[in-house]
Formats: sequence, C-alpha cells, structure tokens
Amino acid sequence: MQTMMKAAVLHQIGGPLQIQQVPVPQPGPGEVLIRITACGVCHSDLHAMDGDWAAQPVLPLIPGHEITGQVVALGSGVQEPVVGSIVGVPWLYSACGTCEFCLGGMETICPKSESTGYTKPGGYAEYMVAPAAFVANIPDNVDLYELAPILCAGITTYRGLKRSRATLGQWVAVLGIGGLGHVAVQYAIAMGLRVVAVDVSEDKLELARSYGAECLINALDNPVETLREKIPGGVHAAVVTAVANAAFEQSVAMLRPGGTAVFIGLPGGSADTVRASISAISGWELSITGSNIGTRQDLNEAVAFAARGKVRAQVVKDNLDNINEIFERMRKGALVGRTVLAIG
Repeated sequence: MQTMMKAAVLHQIGGPLQIQQVPVPQPGPGEVLIRITACGVCHSDLHAMDGDWAAQPVLPLIPGHEITGQVVALGSGVQEPVVGSIVGVPWLYSACGTCEFCLGGMETICPKSESTGYTKPGGYAEYMVAPAAFVANIPDNVDLYELAPILCAGITTYRGLKRSRATLGQWVAVLGIGGLGHVAVQYAIAMGLRVVAVDVSEDKLELARSYGAECLINALDNPVETLREKIPGGVHAAVVTAVANAAFEQSVAMLRPGGTAVFIGLPGGSADTVRASISAISGWELSITGSNIGTRQDLNEAVAFAARGKVRAQVVKDNLDNINEIFERMRKGALVGRTVLAIG
C-alpha cells in the first residue's frame, strides 16, 4: 500500500486549502482505514475554514464529512466491517457512549463527541481512518457519489423532519432548496408530508417541484404572507436549511398554532441570532427546536431511504484540485444541489 496520499489541507483560518502530499494514516485499535471514493462538499466545511463557530477546528485540518469508500485495513479488535466493505463516514466521528446524552439516544450532543473534518481529519484526501463503530454500512449497487451527501445533508434533514413532529399528510415548509433543502424535500415526500418550498431562486424552486413540492414560494416576495394565503392557518412544521438570518424568523411566522420550527442551517458570525414574538410563541404554543446532524440510527434510516431510491441527491462531480474554486462558487450561492469530489 502507498505511504503518501494527496489531500487538501487547511493550515490557517481564513486561508485557502493547500493540495499536498501527506502520510497515509494508519488505523489504531477499533479503527478502519478507508480508501475514499467520494466526498461531498458541505457549507459546514466553509464555516470550518473561515472559523465561524466558537469552537475552532483542529489545525492543520483535512475537511470533509460526506464520505464513501472501501475499507482496506483494520485496526486491532475490529471484526466489523471487514476488509472490502463499502462504508460511509458522517460528521459524527465518535461519541463517548456512556454519558446521559448517548444513553438517551442523543449522541449528537455528547460533550466528548468528535467531528469528522473538524476535530478529526476528514475526506478531502485519498485515505482516512475512522472508528469502526461509527461508520455506516453501504448496500451493494449504490452510486457512491450520489450517496455521499446523504451522509450529511441526508441524515441532517431526515432527523430534522423527525424532530418537527409533523405526521402523515401535514404541511411542512422547507426554507432553502440548496444542498440540504433539495434532499429535505425528498425525505418529506417519502415520509408522507406535503411540502412548501421556499427559496430566492426560481431554478431551485422548480427543482423542488420536480421532487413533489406542491407549493412554491419565492422568499423575495413577502414569503410569510404568501404562504398564509396559499396554506390557510399556516404550516404544521418548518425546516430551515438556509443560512440567511431572515429565513429563521420567517419560519416561526409561517407556523400554525402548535407548530414547530426546526433550525438546521448555520449562519456564521454576527448573523447567529433571531428575533421572535414571545407572545406568539407562548400564546399559540409554538416550538423552536434545533437539530444537529443525526445519530447512528438516524444514519442507518436515512441511508435506507436512499438505497431504496426514495431520495437522490443531485450531485455535480468535481476534482479535489478545484476545491478552492468550488468554495468561491459556494460563497456566491452559485452551487445547485451538492458538489461531490471524485477522489478514488
């Protein structure tokens, strides 16, 4: 096996990624070595590079957390997966497994959790190591490029929809039909929900329509009033995958009494606050909840939907050498669907 590999490495917050040769990592106890086939490019990677969050990434950093590939070596004590297995690696790199949150099915907020491509090296490379207990088993005959975004965009939106408490036949608004939102629309349809798609782009709204969204609303044209005209009383739930501050405030105003707004998208810097009517939240018993990626069980369920063809990420393949140009297009909001790096 080769000893060096190509990787995109961040050495300084706010700086570009550098394409360079670094040593191939070796799996320790309980870990597997994965030869990477594909890695999706997520907006969270851009937040990591820009240092937008209070907890800063560990430098030097190899970003990337939407990873599919093949197990090529095992660390001591690993029995599953076996060498040759096709696996996926999500944002949740590991969790302690013993704290109250892990034991309560909330390992996503474990205080000792590690994050792929943030506190641990990720998938913008030819190889990576990951804990065997936290990788997803990928079924045979699945497109590994289309599946890669499911490891983040899929699991994140799927869990968000579950946390919205919306049930069969109810209305859910998806605000932001980008990398996460176009997948959220499909999961909502597959779960038997009726979808209102909200975005500033007519092209993205038409994409949502193609997936089954029944109501399309341009966010530049009084979206709250327009939604309430089209859906009398408002929606049962709203899932915010956009990063614009206004979308979060609008999502709460779109709810019918007893509704739930789920915050998924992550604005950076000073935009990380919202205004909301306390009297409306209290008087109409509205709920605002966060949703942070997903547990391993959420991951398995999200992958199962995709493996059965119920959800397909719209992907554009690109090359690792072009990663800085990809992020420039992301900053301008010029990406449609999900860009996936074809690595292996």
